[in-house]
Amino acid sequence: MSETRAFVAFGANLGNRLRTFRDAVRRLDRTDGVAVCAMSRLYETAPVGGPGGQEPYYNAAVELRTELTPEALLDALQEIEAAHQRTRTVAWGPRTLDLDLLFYGGLIMETPRLTIPHPMMRQRRFVLRPLADIAPGAVDPVTGQTVANLLAALPLHDIEDVVAISKDWR
Repeated sequence: MSETRAFVAFGANLGNRLRTFRDAVRRLDRTDGVAVCAMSRLYETAPVGGPGGQEPYYNAAVELRTELTPEALLDALQEIEAAHQRTRTVAWGPRTLDLDLLFYGGLIMETPRLTIPHPMMRQRRFVLRPLADIAPGAVDPVTGQTVANLLAALPLHDIEDVVAISKDWR
Protein backbone atom coordinates (compact mmCIF):
# COMPACT_ATOMS: atom_id res chain seq x y z
CA MET A 1 0.00 0.00 0.00
CA SER A 2 1.30 3.50 -0.77
CA GLU A 3 1.77 6.25 1.77
CA THR A 4 -0.69 9.12 2.09
CA ARG A 5 0.04 12.57 3.46
CA ALA A 6 -2.41 13.40 6.26
CA PHE A 7 -2.81 16.24 8.73
CA VAL A 8 -4.16 16.08 12.27
CA ALA A 9 -5.21 18.95 14.54
CA PHE A 10 -4.47 18.71 18.27
CA GLY A 11 -6.50 20.47 20.96
CA ALA A 12 -6.74 20.27 24.76
CA ASN A 13 -7.71 22.46 27.68
CA LEU A 14 -7.62 20.02 30.62
CA GLY A 15 -4.68 18.53 32.47
CA ASN A 16 -1.04 18.94 31.51
CA ARG A 17 -1.66 19.92 27.90
CA LEU A 18 1.98 20.00 26.84
CA ARG A 19 2.76 16.58 28.29
CA THR A 20 -0.43 15.21 26.68
CA PHE A 21 0.53 16.60 23.25
CA ARG A 22 4.06 15.21 23.50
CA ASP A 23 2.76 11.78 24.47
CA ALA A 24 0.18 11.83 21.67
CA VAL A 25 2.89 12.61 19.10
CA ARG A 26 5.04 9.75 20.42
CA ARG A 27 2.09 7.35 20.30
CA LEU A 28 1.22 8.43 16.76
CA ASP A 29 4.81 8.01 15.63
CA ARG A 30 4.90 4.49 17.17
CA THR A 31 1.69 3.43 15.45
CA ASP A 32 2.34 0.85 12.73
CA GLY A 33 1.90 2.47 9.33
CA VAL A 34 2.21 6.05 10.65
CA ALA A 35 5.18 8.42 10.69
CA VAL A 36 5.08 11.97 12.10
CA CYS A 37 6.84 14.22 9.59
CA ALA A 38 6.28 17.77 10.85
CA MET A 39 4.82 19.65 13.80
CA SER A 40 3.46 23.17 13.98
CA ARG A 41 4.21 25.68 16.66
CA LEU A 42 2.18 25.33 19.83
CA TYR A 43 -0.62 27.87 20.26
CA GLU A 44 -2.77 28.94 23.17
CA THR A 45 -6.27 29.86 22.11
CA ALA A 46 -9.49 31.10 23.61
CA PRO A 47 -12.31 28.52 23.75
CA VAL A 48 -14.75 28.70 20.85
CA GLY A 49 -18.33 27.57 21.40
CA GLY A 50 -19.36 25.18 24.11
CA PRO A 51 -20.09 25.98 27.73
CA GLY A 52 -18.76 29.17 29.25
CA GLY A 53 -15.94 29.32 31.78
CA GLN A 54 -13.60 26.95 29.94
CA GLU A 55 -9.85 27.25 30.30
CA PRO A 56 -7.76 28.25 27.25
CA TYR A 57 -6.82 25.54 24.78
CA TYR A 58 -3.49 24.46 23.44
CA ASN A 59 -3.68 23.81 19.70
CA ALA A 60 -1.20 22.42 17.19
CA ALA A 61 -1.10 20.43 13.95
CA VAL A 62 1.04 17.55 12.75
CA GLU A 63 1.77 16.13 9.34
CA LEU A 64 1.78 12.37 8.95
CA ARG A 65 2.74 9.88 6.30
CA THR A 66 0.49 6.88 6.67
CA GLU A 67 -0.28 3.56 5.11
CA LEU A 68 -3.48 3.28 7.16
CA THR A 69 -6.90 3.77 5.65
CA PRO A 70 -8.74 6.89 6.84
CA GLU A 71 -10.93 4.76 9.11
CA ALA A 72 -7.94 2.91 10.59
CA LEU A 73 -6.18 6.23 11.19
CA LEU A 74 -9.32 7.54 12.93
CA ASP A 75 -9.31 4.41 15.10
CA ALA A 76 -5.67 5.08 16.05
CA LEU A 77 -6.45 8.72 16.87
CA GLN A 78 -9.41 7.73 19.03
CA GLU A 79 -7.30 5.12 20.87
CA ILE A 80 -4.77 7.84 21.71
CA GLU A 81 -7.59 10.13 22.91
CA ALA A 82 -8.95 7.31 25.07
CA ALA A 83 -5.49 6.72 26.57
CA HIS A 84 -5.74 10.33 27.79
CA GLN A 85 -9.24 9.83 29.27
CA ARG A 86 -11.04 11.77 26.53
CA THR A 87 -14.76 11.83 27.21
CA ARG A 88 -17.48 13.12 24.89
CA THR A 89 -20.24 14.35 27.19
CA VAL A 90 -20.73 18.01 26.18
CA ALA A 91 -20.49 19.33 22.61
CA TRP A 92 -17.43 21.58 22.32
CA GLY A 93 -16.82 21.08 26.02
CA PRO A 94 -13.52 20.86 27.85
CA ARG A 95 -11.27 17.98 26.87
CA THR A 96 -8.02 16.31 27.77
CA LEU A 97 -7.21 15.66 24.10
CA ASP A 98 -8.93 16.17 20.78
CA LEU A 99 -7.35 14.75 17.62
CA ASP A 100 -9.11 15.71 14.38
CA LEU A 101 -8.21 14.29 10.98
CA LEU A 102 -8.14 17.38 8.75
CA PHE A 103 -6.86 16.13 5.38
CA TYR A 104 -6.10 12.66 4.08
CA GLY A 105 -4.31 13.22 0.78
CA GLY A 106 -6.81 14.79 -1.59
CA LEU A 107 -9.63 12.56 -0.39
CA ILE A 108 -13.18 13.86 -0.04
CA MET A 109 -15.43 11.52 1.93
CA GLU A 110 -18.45 11.65 4.19
CA THR A 111 -19.68 8.75 6.27
CA PRO A 112 -21.68 8.72 9.51
CA ARG A 113 -18.37 8.32 11.34
CA LEU A 114 -15.88 10.43 9.38
CA THR A 115 -15.89 13.49 7.12
CA ILE A 116 -12.72 14.47 5.23
CA PRO A 117 -11.71 17.23 4.95
CA HIS A 118 -12.77 18.16 8.45
CA PRO A 119 -16.04 20.07 7.94
CA MET A 120 -15.40 22.92 10.41
CA MET A 121 -11.71 23.62 9.81
CA ARG A 122 -12.29 26.39 7.25
CA GLN A 123 -13.93 28.59 9.92
CA ARG A 124 -11.42 27.93 12.70
CA ARG A 125 -8.33 30.08 13.03
CA PHE A 126 -7.13 27.82 15.87
CA VAL A 127 -6.97 24.97 13.31
CA LEU A 128 -5.77 26.85 10.22
CA ARG A 129 -3.01 28.86 11.96
CA PRO A 130 -1.09 25.76 13.16
CA LEU A 131 -1.80 23.96 9.88
CA ALA A 132 -0.38 26.92 7.94
CA ASP A 133 2.88 26.55 9.90
CA ILE A 134 3.55 23.16 8.33
CA ALA A 135 1.47 23.14 5.14
CA PRO A 136 0.54 26.61 3.88
CA GLY A 137 0.32 25.30 0.31
CA ALA A 138 -1.80 22.24 1.10
CA VAL A 139 -4.98 22.42 -0.95
CA ASP A 140 -8.44 21.86 0.46
CA PRO A 141 -9.92 19.45 -2.09
CA VAL A 142 -13.44 20.81 -1.50
CA THR A 143 -12.73 24.51 -2.13
CA GLY A 144 -9.51 24.29 -4.15
CA GLN A 145 -8.01 26.90 -1.80
CA THR A 146 -4.67 26.60 -0.06
CA VAL A 147 -4.49 26.56 3.72
CA ALA A 148 -2.75 29.96 3.58
CA ASN A 149 -5.62 31.41 1.53
CA LEU A 150 -8.26 29.91 3.82
CA LEU A 151 -6.48 31.45 6.82
CA ALA A 152 -6.14 34.85 5.12
CA ALA A 153 -9.87 34.86 4.31
CA LEU A 154 -10.93 34.58 7.97
CA PRO A 155 -12.21 37.72 9.70
CA LEU A 156 -9.60 39.44 11.84
CA HIS A 157 -11.80 39.85 14.94
CA ASP A 158 -10.41 36.69 16.57
CA ILE A 159 -6.75 37.03 15.55
CA GLU A 160 -5.65 37.96 19.08
CA ASP A 161 -7.24 34.76 20.41
CA VAL A 162 -4.61 32.52 18.74
CA VAL A 163 -1.15 33.14 20.26
CA ALA A 164 2.00 31.15 19.49
CA ILE A 165 3.65 30.05 22.74
CA SER A 166 6.32 27.60 21.60
CA LYS A 167 8.16 26.93 18.37
CA ASP A 168 9.61 23.57 19.41
CA TRP A 169 7.48 21.54 21.80
CA ARG A 170 8.46 18.01 20.90
